[in-house]
Amino acid sequence: MQENIYGRNAIQEVIKSTPERINKILISSTVKKDKKINEIINQAKQEGILFQFVPTQKLDTLTENKPHQGIVASISPIVYADLDDFLNGLNKENALVVILDGVEDPHNLGSIIRTAVCAGADGIIIPSRRSATVNATVQKASAGAVNLIPIIKVNNIVNAIEKLKEKSFWVFGADAHGEQNYYGVGYSGNCAIVLGGENCGISKLVGCKCDYLVKIPMLSDFNSLNVANAGSIIIYEVIKQRMVK
Repeated sequence: MQENIYGRNAIQEVIKSTPERINKILISSTVKKDKKINEIINQAKQEGILFQFVPTQKLDTLTENKPHQGIVASISPIVYADLDDFLNGLNKENALVVILDGVEDPHNLGSIIRTAVCAGADGIIIPSRRSATVNATVQKASAGAVNLIPIIKVNNIVNAIEKLKEKSFWVFGADAHGEQNYYGVGYSGNCAIVLGGENCGISKLVGCKCDYLVKIPMLSDFNSLNVANAGSIIIYEVIKQRMVK
């Protein structure tokens, strides 16, 4: 089954990382052939990927008028990693895994994946139900970062956390009612950061499995930060502590 992704960065990253996923690239016949478009064309030629110039209206139809930047690619769906295989192959100290407990907005999912890749995280865990999955919107929001990190889909987040703990992971849940500020705990060793869904946050069962529940202090009466922004703050606190240490 093929799906369409769009956006120059997203498509270029697929070419670089998993070119075998691409069936065909469609480029607007009226798009300006700037440096990025020329790079994509040259990379497609090198990888033997078919590309074709088409009317812009065709791209508008394929993307339902989303901002495609004049380029769309037909690709095979992403292959999700297996949790056991991932953990068995994770032979390092200070591993960092991000767990998403019901993040449903694909823009948030893409943004979190992008942050995780920039921060050098080792994997992303998402549930198989009540969660956004990796689609064209996520690919574009991540700027292609979905191709650069294992994304693990599991049936049960609680069971996944238990398996992480068997591998000596400390689990930190981001919760608006957490007892400690996110910068008031140490993130040494293997760490998993749990981010909750946009509406309900971390579920009670998942929260009970966390070793720490941490909060980002709010200096006004406004409710809370967007989950992608909150994730960036906490993930980079982990990186800051480790770099300083």
